[in-house]
Amino acid sequence: MQNSFKIGTIIGIPIKIHITFLLVLPVFAFIFASNPAPFGFSDQPVFLGYLLALVTTLLLFVCVVLHELGHSYLAQKYGVKITDITLFLIGGVSSMEEVPRDPSQEAKMAFAGPLVSFIIGTSLLLINFVLADTFATFGENVVSRIIQMLGYINIVLGMFNLLPAFPMDGGRILRAWFARKMNYVQATHTAASVGKMFAFLLGFLGLVSNPWNPWLIFIAIFVYMGASGEDRSTAVTMTLEKIPVKDVMSKDVIFVEPSMTIDELTQFMFEKKHMGYPVMERNTLKGIITFTDVRRVMSLERYSVLVSDAMTHDVVTIPLEANAADAFKLMSFNKIGRVLVIDEGGSVTGILSRTDLMHTMTLLNE
Repeated sequence: MQNSFKIGTIIGIPIKIHITFLLVLPVFAFIFASNPAPFGFSDQPVFLGYLLALVTTLLLFVCVVLHELGHSYLAQKYGVKITDITLFLIGGVSSMEEVPRDPSQEAKMAFAGPLVSFIIGTSLLLINFVLADTFATFGENVVSRIIQMLGYINIVLGMFNLLPAFPMDGGRILRAWFARKMNYVQATHTAASVGKMFAFLLGFLGLVSNPWNPWLIFIAIFVYMGASGEDRSTAVTMTLEKIPVKDVMSKDVIFVEPSMTIDELTQFMFEKKHMGYPVMERNTLKGIITFTDVRRVMSLERYSVLVSDAMTHDVVTIPLEANAADAFKLMSFNKIGRVLVIDEGGSVTGILSRTDLMHTMTLLNE
């Protein structure tokens, strides 16, 4: 099932909506419709109140997209490829192929998003102040109320993102500051430790509040997981950068033919103990078939469905001269468990799985 849907493209960057975003829309609309003025529309007739709340919610997420475009625009200036911007339950995320290791560039990229939010917020509040009398002539001043709400929320959004904790922008700014004084792994670990302490503080405040505050606890968990994930992924990436793909790949590649049935392939998988195989026909690579592809075929159909019918035709490959970190990023970005390794002539010389990378990390850490 597709989890994200493209809704447009801005400055060459696809804008997507994740299914979780569709869940949060009515929640935000309900909050805005239930709150009293000046930060809600409970004083309006029910239908109008929910309509205004929905409009405000949609405009808010337009501002979130602009926040992410601030990051993305500057990243593109530094040569970083942005694959897409996706709106999730928790906000927007810019998918970058790689974060610059230059502390100055990372700090500027991280600050660009909050800066956009501050600019939007102050501009809206200024417009509301200058044109308040004009807006008052429209529908009991609801236009002014929407602009004021969006202005304050954008300023709060900018301030929230500057908190010194991953995955917020402030965590990346903090890492960039530490990276001026220590290596990148140490800087990430130190910044992540600060973020975890901050998460514990938020969680504690959420528990001791009267009444207890579930939102603070949710944010604390989110921050702690973000800090841990960034710390772990950076350590893995930096370690794997030192290892050539050719040193950890499986050189004895087992191929299957497209004419094999899925039932035959299942038995073959049990024998060979591998979860994915390149599909070859007359020395030509046709695709790759994995256990995930097999699971999509109903049990009763596996006797008649061929490998050629179920395989993935768009094969993700990596050059033989690449390092293991490149493979890790490629697998993570494409959400796959293995890549084929090809030489300069385009021939398959090996296969590298996520399990191979994890075994390598385990051996290096012992």
